Amino acid sequence: MAYTYDDQNVFAKILRGEIPNKTVGETEHCLAFHDISPQAPIHVIVIPKGPYVNADHFGAEASDAEIVDFTRFVARLCAELGAAPGEGGSGYRLITNSGRAGHQEVPHYHLHILGGRPLGPMLASR
Repeated sequence: MAYTYDDQNVFAKILRGEIPNKTVGETEHCLAFHDISPQAPIHVIVIPKGPYVNADHFGAEASDAEIVDFTRFVARLCAELGAAPGEGGSGYRLITNSGRAGHQEVPHYHLHILGGRPLGPMLASR
């Protein structure tokens, strides 16, 4: 499937330094920052630096190095944020939305890390 990336989306602007963010961490291929409207005590967004629209676009077209870096960065962040059960945390939820039906608001692949409190079986929509 062909994807058209909008380089004027808010995350692209953050990556270019046009919009400030509260950075949590960064790697060669990824950036993590606090969500501006947190839904839990821990709410961090992780984005690849490459121009990927959503998870399936990233999975299909990102390099092996980008995919490995993203996955390991998420694991490291969960531990560093105190959410990973194997590191003494009580757990976390990872959310990524895709397309209109998935309620994707920014057309740049991103993953939400939520934790710091019991989240229940599902997050309620607003």
